[in-house]
Amino acid sequence: MNDTQVRDQRTIGAPVVTLAMPRMRRQAGRLRDRPVLGEKKVILAAPRGYCAGVDRAVVAVEKALVRYGAPVYVRKQIVHNVHVVNTLEKMGAVFVEEVDEVPEGAHVVFSAHGVSPAVVNEAADRGLHAIDATCPLVTKVHREAVRFAKQDLEILLIGHDGHEEVEGTAGEAPDRITIVNSPDDVDALEVRDPDRLVWLSQTTLSVDETMETVRRLRERFPNLQDPPSDDICYATQNRQVAVKQIAPQADLVLVVGSENSSNSVRLKEVALEYGARAAYRVDFASEVRQEWLDGVRTVGVTSGASVPEVLVQELLDDLADAGYRDVEAAVTAEEDLVFSLPKELRQDAAGNRDARALGGRVR
Repeated sequence: MNDTQVRDQRTIGAPVVTLAMPRMRRQAGRLRDRPVLGEKKVILAAPRGYCAGVDRAVVAVEKALVRYGAPVYVRKQIVHNVHVVNTLEKMGAVFVEEVDEVPEGAHVVFSAHGVSPAVVNEAADRGLHAIDATCPLVTKVHREAVRFAKQDLEILLIGHDGHEEVEGTAGEAPDRITIVNSPDDVDALEVRDPDRLVWLSQTTLSVDETMETVRRLRERFPNLQDPPSDDICYATQNRQVAVKQIAPQADLVLVVGSENSSNSVRLKEVALEYGARAAYRVDFASEVRQEWLDGVRTVGVTSGASVPEVLVQELLDDLADAGYRDVEAAVTAEEDLVFSLPKELRQDAAGNRDARALGGRVR
């Protein structure tokens, strides 16, 4: 395979965005090209990286900084990625844990994971100019929770207790929602009426584990109702499907993504469950250890839904130094979904429709 073909393969499945996340300072030659039995290659998962909701949220902070000037405050991490957060901080974003840390009258962006009505009300009480960058797919789950609560249903919310998304959804109907962390929680559940139950889920979970939890719930509560549509987001599902395809072919799978990124952590777990000999999650290419590559012919590469493509390309550069120059794309889906930006940011200061009103993607 020649250099042009390698470059073409490397970009297949990459999200096409105008965001120019800076590259890290790379130490060329850090990984050595040590011999293995057979030809070395990379299988690159597609799709991978930024989803439409992450794209929308990150562009929202960028545009707010341009529109209103620094500082713009952001409650929690806008998305769960170290590089994205650090980059936005350098541009003038200030990340806070709660809105009571934001000066009165300032602009604050709610992260892609969503917030509870209590947070919205607190921001309003402080006179803050709030910009809601919640992923529309998370907003859909919020609306379902409100609707089911009005129907006098008890909601079993499958998700990780303490995750921002789960906190936001649970806050929509706190008296009606019980959090179910895993299939193992099912046997100990106590409900008011087993015939008045419905389940919802965090959008970034493992599809397989969620369906196992639902199966266990239905064994205990046969009349459990389903939501009108699957809550696990399209990007989470697509990335897990791609990893399931490459894992059986890979001696090693490398997942680019941060430790607090639920969907990135799940990708590593899925890789191991579906046949990869080894799998590691890294924030940056510089974290890959030489010994991980010992005896490895085939490396699978993917990234979580909050990871900018520049971090994947840097990993491919390092792997090329180690002899993994043959890159084969494994395409399992095509993604073209784009979300409109929050209404406050769809026009420029003069009231003209902004060219980037649909997230950051090149149109």
